[in-house]
Amino acid sequence: MDTDHLGRPIVVITGMGVITSLGQGQAANWKALTAGQSGIRRITRFPVGNMRTTIAGTVDFIPVEDPSAPALSQRLAELVIDEALAESGIGRPGAFPGPLFMALPPVEMEWPQRFALAAASGANDQVTYDDLLRAAGSGKFEGYYTRFLFASVGEALADRFGTQGSPIATSTACASGGTSIQLGVEAIRRGEADAALVVGTDASVNAESLIRFSLLSALSTRNDPPSAASRPFSKDREGFVMAEGAGALVLESLAAARARGAKVLAVVEGCGEQADGFHRTRSSPDGKPIIACMRNALADAGLAPEDVGYINAHGTGTPENDKMEWVGVSTVFGERAGSIPMSSNKSMIGHSLTAAGAVEAIFTALTLREGLMPPTINYEIPDPTLPVDCVPNVARPVTGLKHAISNSFGFGGQNVCLVLGTA
Repeated sequence: MDTDHLGRPIVVITGMGVITSLGQGQAANWKALTAGQSGIRRITRFPVGNMRTTIAGTVDFIPVEDPSAPALSQRLAELVIDEALAESGIGRPGAFPGPLFMALPPVEMEWPQRFALAAASGANDQVTYDDLLRAAGSGKFEGYYTRFLFASVGEALADRFGTQGSPIATSTACASGGTSIQLGVEAIRRGEADAALVVGTDASVNAESLIRFSLLSALSTRNDPPSAASRPFSKDREGFVMAEGAGALVLESLAAARARGAKVLAVVEGCGEQADGFHRTRSSPDGKPIIACMRNALADAGLAPEDVGYINAHGTGTPENDKMEWVGVSTVFGERAGSIPMSSNKSMIGHSLTAAGAVEAIFTALTLREGLMPPTINYEIPDPTLPVDCVPNVARPVTGLKHAISNSFGFGGQNVCLVLGTA
């Protein structure tokens, strides 16, 4: 049967690609993740001598000519899409038979580029706005002009991979990756496409972003050793660790995947979202939006709470986020909440921000496929107010796992929950 409990096309994953601070590709990431290794390291890309936080989950092993966040985000996206398409075997090179949905950080010119542009334009010589426009039109600043158009990354990816229609980019804070997957699922369910290409990518580790998050008191300052900084659900947690990464998924209707003989890696059974306008960074104290988000996803999947055997937590390691996630989980799952394994990948890879929802959905699919739950490392001092089974420090084999949840809760009240199932 190719339709779900509501008569909609069943949506499956047929290809995945991932890059995190642990390495490039599914195999390298899964090996390191399940071994409990950390990808958090000292920042070397820019000076950090006067900063309170000097660590991040950077992806420094991918060379790029342009060190800006948009350029590296685009390069990471290209690499993970290449991996996902190779595994899926869909379409042909340069011709993907469906739309592109992306999760991208805000495209913003960083200070090194601003200084270079100012110097090249002669900004200290009373250059007018009309002068700059003429210079841009002459090609003098064409690289900057093209790169920092908001749609530059999406246009470049659509051109390279030959996706259908206009690319759609979302930026719903740390839920963006989950949002982009939901958009792809809904397009297939509505019959608008048989396949969709989804990618979340983020390379925002730069001085300005680090300072902004530090001003919010959101970042861990446990700099030494870097590997011990991210501590989701621990009593001594004190902030998240910024990170970079990308994840790409090929989504298809089950009917289309079967018709071309594709291998189904996992099923996207349900998607749920709920906005929370309570505060710019804090969650509503009653947890209602997070609770509704998870319940919406379960209802969309046609499942009950007792059907879920694992939760890939948002688990950032901030005091507020981990507390509110537990409020949501304990309400939705009741007495079972403390016995459902719920681990945080961010303890090892850091928080890849816009890309996190896509990256962690891939790790959730791998958990279902491999029957192995990644640990939450650095769990040394349990928090008695959070009685979470966080798979502490060591990966855990699991048998008979059929359904899992991947949570993504972002600043500004952006909440997305995905329910994935076995093929």
